[in-house]
Amino acid sequence: MIEGCRANDRASQKELYSMLKDYAMKICYRYQNNLEQVEEIMNEGFIKLFRNIGQFEEARHTDVTASLKGWFKRILVNTCIDHYRKNASYINGQMLSEDTENIADKQETGLDVLSYKEIIEAIRLLSPAYRTVFNLFVIEGLTHEEIASQLGISVGSSKSNLSKARENLRKILTKKTDHKAYVEPIR
Repeated sequence: MIEGCRANDRASQKELYSMLKDYAMKICYRYQNNLEQVEEIMNEGFIKLFRNIGQFEEARHTDVTASLKGWFKRILVNTCIDHYRKNASYINGQMLSEDTENIADKQETGLDVLSYKEIIEAIRLLSPAYRTVFNLFVIEGLTHEEIASQLGISVGSSKSNLSKARENLRKILTKKTDHKAYVEPIR
């Protein structure tokens, strides 16, 4: 299939697209809310994949599928970052001390009972700036210096956006787990 894609064989490209489409959608949805934009970013990622498939060296990997997915994930994340940069009109951030990054939870909540889908849904409710920095730091494991370099912002802005993303996410998830009793308890 990879050899077919290198030769621009449409059937091979269609087969690879079908195999990786759902995987790509999940990655792009972490960075974007709008279905049309997710599909646009995903398709742009596939175009980059097909153009650069010659650079993928499957002989170096024992699990070719997993390696291809990892390679494609990097393409998709970079495409999401490029899309964000193109469409970001303003990133609100301010310098924070190192202490503000480690905001302690005040109490244990029911957040641990939330499903993966609910958490991803909550992340998607964050503003584009907060969501992008949160995904790059928490999910992709980039440092603030790497995020600042990728997005063209200061390290302080990256830290600020992550802190605000965490706080907003905490508020969103706490609202989901707050259960209000509408009936007085029997005594």
